[in-house]
Amino acid sequence: MPSRPIPSIPWQTTGNHWLSLPCIHPADGAVYALGVLHRGARAAIEFAGAADFEQGVGQPLLRPVVRVDGVVRELAAEGIAWERAVGWLPTFTCVVGSLLLRGTIFAPYGRDADMAGAVYAVTVENRGTTAHEVEVALVGQLGHRQQRVRTARAFDDAHRVVCVDDDMLVLEGAAIPGVAAVAIGADGPAVCEVGGELAPLFAMRRAFRVDPGQSVPCAFYIAVGPERDGACATVHVLRRRGWRTLLAATREALQQLEQATGNEAVDRLVNRNLLFAYFYGVGRGLDDAHYYLVRTRAPWHSVGATVRDWEALMWTLSAVQLADTGLARELLVRTCELHGYAPGQGVHYLDGTLFEPGFAIEGAAAYAIAIDRYIRTTNDDQIVEEPVVADTLYVSSDDLAARRDERLALYSTEVSPGGAPVRYPFTLHGNAVVAAALDVLRRTLDEEAARDVEDPEAVRAAIRRHFAQDRGGKAQLAASVDLAGGSDQSDDPAASVLWLPLYDALDRDDSLFRRTVRAVPAHEGGLVREIARLLGPDGGEVLQWLRRAPLDQGIAATDVDAEGRATGDGGDAALAGLLASTVWYAMHALGLRG
Repeated sequence: MPSRPIPSIPWQTTGNHWLSLPCIHPADGAVYALGVLHRGARAAIEFAGAADFEQGVGQPLLRPVVRVDGVVRELAAEGIAWERAVGWLPTFTCVVGSLLLRGTIFAPYGRDADMAGAVYAVTVENRGTTAHEVEVALVGQLGHRQQRVRTARAFDDAHRVVCVDDDMLVLEGAAIPGVAAVAIGADGPAVCEVGGELAPLFAMRRAFRVDPGQSVPCAFYIAVGPERDGACATVHVLRRRGWRTLLAATREALQQLEQATGNEAVDRLVNRNLLFAYFYGVGRGLDDAHYYLVRTRAPWHSVGATVRDWEALMWTLSAVQLADTGLARELLVRTCELHGYAPGQGVHYLDGTLFEPGFAIEGAAAYAIAIDRYIRTTNDDQIVEEPVVADTLYVSSDDLAARRDERLALYSTEVSPGGAPVRYPFTLHGNAVVAAALDVLRRTLDEEAARDVEDPEAVRAAIRRHFAQDRGGKAQLAASVDLAGGSDQSDDPAASVLWLPLYDALDRDDSLFRRTVRAVPAHEGGLVREIARLLGPDGGEVLQWLRRAPLDQGIAATDVDAEGRATGDGGDAALAGLLASTVWYAMHALGLRG
């Protein structure tokens, strides 16, 4: 599947596990779209002002408008400055005459704050000598609603915006039953306006007086529910708890997720990508409140709301585990529930339904490795007592055994972990991962079953015997072989030889490993291979390169150029998790310095 282009707008992005806000315009703070995950639809559901919202085309869904003494004033006429509080909350400051405006857009997160909602808060400070009558409004248009698995499909029923209880707006579709509705309310007396038919226009206005030296805050609450009553109920909860309390709880909870490496620039890289993976690689279904792992909730990535076991367990979960072991445990069990019935069998919808068949041996092995990694980090070995986890380990062990060659301790696959068909069935990366999984299975399965598990050292020995190929008088490792003389030397970016030390297949200082990785081209194969190079002999240089790389507004993108600038499939949440966790590992375990 071809990658999707990077949006032309450098969007501000935020959200929580319920609600994503991927398109906040940096020029004026307008919200062009919001999205949720819906288990019943097996997809993301998105509301926008226009169909081309990703490129900032058409009217926004919500735009802040300021009126001073009856005159509309452009919000950013004198410039607008953005900051990202706690690495995740977009905040802006701008001047309108003698008024200083500070805005914050956030989706509440944390204890007693986690809900399917967001807050758009604006504080107006009068630095002049004259009082002003100020009106702050959210003005918008509901011009597009879509369901997106990988590609977007517009809903074909009419858009509807209605005023409820005189102080709340509801955005929804005309068809019943619908899948989602958006409700908007204010933190004080407000006036609602609705107009238009095919693409309804609406506004919610808050008016107040600001005396000299005074600061007056106002806030708009945005909530999403499976239907209008649920969305309105969530607005009432947001109002009751108050935006200041919600913001304080959110900031505190986000601070608990932050990681430290001892280098400020590297910390920014790690935490920016960790938080993106945490909220955009993991979401809660609007209709059932359960957690789901997806490749990304960003609407400009070609893989969208589908996922592979390998990406979920080894990329996203590795970052979540750094920040939140409680959620990591829940997600690990959840992944076993949804995907463990057929480990490694292909790409899945978010609910576990098979989307695209294609067996990857790494996907089957990932369950054992992820479970062992979790136990090593938390000392919570009771997780293997969870019935669904235990069942998954036995199923994955059986599936691995079924792929063993009849004569040799090597295992075959159909596709690489990235989904590309392999040239030869026995891959270097796949067998290195299998050996690591067999180590775990021999320790975690019951005594009788463990006796039948292949000795991982036999696999590692077979790797050296059958993958080492003579090239110019010195041995190098092939990427795949057929055990009949055929071999492929090309390095698959998604299954690079660079990862072998991570699975204890070879030491980083092993001469065979070093000779092989010298032949791996730099700055080719996308960001995943550049991340893998952190484990190779040039890890220090790669870390410096990553620090400077623009990526996609600092977030991982599948495709990048030699300077690290995103060229396609930006907002890759799973890859952001791999980036964050691998940089953290390289700093803490390998001793690299940024």
